[in-house]
Amino acid sequence: MHEVGAAQQVVVDGVSPGEVVRAPLGPQLLGRILAEAVVAPRDLPAFDKSLRDGYAVRSQDCGCGGVVLRVVGEVAAGAAPGARVGAGECQRIYTGAPLPEGADAVIMQEEMEVIGADQVRWRGGGAVQPGQWVYPRGQEMRAGETVVPAGSRLSAATLGVLASLGQATLAVLAAPRVGIVSTGNELLELSQPWRAGKIYNSNGPMLAALLTRLPLAATDYGILPDEEAALRTGLERMLQECDVLIIAGGMSVGTYDLVPKVLRSLGLVEQVRQVRMKPGKPFLFGRCGARVVFGLPGNPVSAFVCYHLFVEPALRRMLGYAPTACVPPLRSGRLPEALVAHHDRPTYHPAVWSWPGSEAVVRPLPWSGAPDLRALLQANALLVLPAGEVRYAPGETVSWIPLEEP
Repeated sequence: MHEVGAAQQVVVDGVSPGEVVRAPLGPQLLGRILAEAVVAPRDLPAFDKSLRDGYAVRSQDCGCGGVVLRVVGEVAAGAAPGARVGAGECQRIYTGAPLPEGADAVIMQEEMEVIGADQVRWRGGGAVQPGQWVYPRGQEMRAGETVVPAGSRLSAATLGVLASLGQATLAVLAAPRVGIVSTGNELLELSQPWRAGKIYNSNGPMLAALLTRLPLAATDYGILPDEEAALRTGLERMLQECDVLIIAGGMSVGTYDLVPKVLRSLGLVEQVRQVRMKPGKPFLFGRCGARVVFGLPGNPVSAFVCYHLFVEPALRRMLGYAPTACVPPLRSGRLPEALVAHHDRPTYHPAVWSWPGSEAVVRPLPWSGAPDLRALLQANALLVLPAGEVRYAPGETVSWIPLEEP
C-alpha cells in the first residue's frame, strides 16, 4: 500500500507530455502548452501610428499656437500613408493610421480650427513635442525578438498577442483523449426512473465537470454493469478510443469488484494498488500498453478526492505542465475552533478556507464519510488530518489543500 505522496510521485512519473502537434489558433488552445518559441516576424507595430483623430504635423512647424497649416491629404486606419508632409503642411489622420513620411507628431482635432478648404489653424499654446500622440514603430516588440517562449501556458492574452503576429497555427503539446466510465449494477442513468435498491450515477457527471477545468477532450461512456463480459467489451472499446481511462467503481475486494481482474486480463500493469488514505484507499493506477488507466473508488467523495490528488496531476503532466505545477499544493492555516478526530489513515476532510487576515482560516464541514457527497457543496478545501487521534485547540495550525486557488 502506497502513502499518498509516494503514490502521487509514481503517478506523475508514470506519464509524460504528449507529442508536438500543430493546431489552429483559437479558444480550444486555452491552457495548452506552447511547444516552440514564437519569434516576432516584424516590428509591432510595423509603423509609427496615430493615437488620436487629428492632424499629422512636423513638430518644428508648431513652435507656438496660431500656426496655420495646409492640409495636403488624409490617412485612415488601414490605409497606406499618403504624400510626404513638407514644411507648413499637415495631413488629416485617424486613430491607428500610419504616420506619413515627414510628420513626427499628431495634434488632436479638438485643437485645430478649420479655416478653409485646405487650411487649419492650431489653437494650442506651447510647442508641439516630437512623438506627441504617436505610438512608435516597434514599441511592443522588435523583429526577431522571442515573444512567447516554448513551455508557456497559453492564456487569452497570449492567444491575442500571437494572433496579432499572424500566427494562424501553433505548435503545442497534444492533449490526451480521456474516457470516463462508471461501474455498478446499482447505478441508474439520469434518464431512467428511480427503482428500489438503485442510485443515480453521480460520478460520471461530477468527473466530466471536473475535467472541463483542463484543456482536453473527455467522453463519458456512461455505466457498465458488474459483469465480466460487459466490462471487458466496454473497457476494450475505451482502450481503443482513449489515451486515458478513468473508471469509477468496482475497485475494492468484494465479489462484484471485477474491474481490476478484467483490466489485468486486458494487459494492465499495475503501478499503484491501494493508498493509505481516507477516503480513497482502493485507488488503482497502471497502464495497458500505451494507455493510462485510473481506477477510482465508487463512493463519490472518494472519487472526488482521488481525482484531485492523483488524476488531475497526471493529466496536467501529460499536457506538459511542469512537475511542480501538477500536484496540488499543501498549505497551512489555522482552525477557528477546537477539533478532535480519530482516523486509522490520513484523512482528507471537506472544509472551507477563507482569508480574513494575514493567514488562511480553515473550517471543517460536517461530513459523514465517503458516500456523503452533499458535504462538498460548500467545500473549497480538503483539511488534511494525520492518522491516529488528533486534538487541536482553537487557532492551531493545520494542513489543507485548496480546491479553488486562494
